[in-house]
Amino acid sequence: MNPTNYGISKLVEYDYKQAIERVTQELQQEGFGILTEIDVQQTLKLKINADIKPYKILGACNPQFAQKALTAEQQIGLMLPCNAIVYVNDDNKTVVAAVDPVATLGAVNHPALMEIASDVREKLKRVIDQV
Repeated sequence: MNPTNYGISKLVEYDYKQAIERVTQELQQEGFGILTEIDVQQTLKLKINADIKPYKILGACNPQFAQKALTAEQQIGLMLPCNAIVYVNDDNKTVVAAVDPVATLGAVNHPALMEIASDVREKLKRVIDQV
């Protein structure tokens, strides 16, 4: 698995569907709701007849933190929600990951946002650790 500097990820022993359920449950435990679910495998098959391994993007939002971020910077909605992903890698292992909001919001250069991003990072790190 290739670690990134913009996400928090790990291999899990769960199968793909179980991992999606676990990530969803752990996000809820940390105050996030799932706003969107994108089945990338299905979408690419339908749109361009491409075959890829299972891959799902979960658009998660913690309303309290979203409100704080939007109050600090109205256009920050361009970088919301916080995405989590579950996919099957080339070794047929299941991977769970979440965006690192500190890395993504670092481009904005706004002190209040960085404080919020740090708090959200801790929550998302707990999510991935608990899956």
